[in-house]
Amino acid sequence: MPERFEVGRLDGYDIRIAPRANLVRSLEHSVYGVLAEASHAELARLYTHAKDVLGETYLPHPVLTQTMAASWRPALCYIAPFMTPGQPDPAYVDRIVGPARELGFPSWYINRIESERKPK
Repeated sequence: MPERFEVGRLDGYDIRIAPRANLVRSLEHSVYGVLAEASHAELARLYTHAKDVLGETYLPHPVLTQTMAASWRPALCYIAPFMTPGQPDPAYVDRIVGPARELGFPSWYINRIESERKPK
């Protein structure tokens, strides 16, 4: 985890894990995540790994997030424009749920993430 980070909410998106985590547009949902500063090299390493090892291409999208303290923060959110559908590995979902709990994400959102374990 980066040294400096904040929990943030992004309205107008929902989370899908099929088989990897991704965001999709939704007027009815919000997603939670971590806002952190990262260098270009760190981002390149992270998203090269996602492409080369995990097989997913995530591209940056500018968004406006709201912190838990109700401050607005511009951010880059990385979204995969296409993902071959598949069932998520329960251990992968656990690696998302654990930090979400530790960081105090809302319980309804943690339940939403956990629901992605179920076959679709």
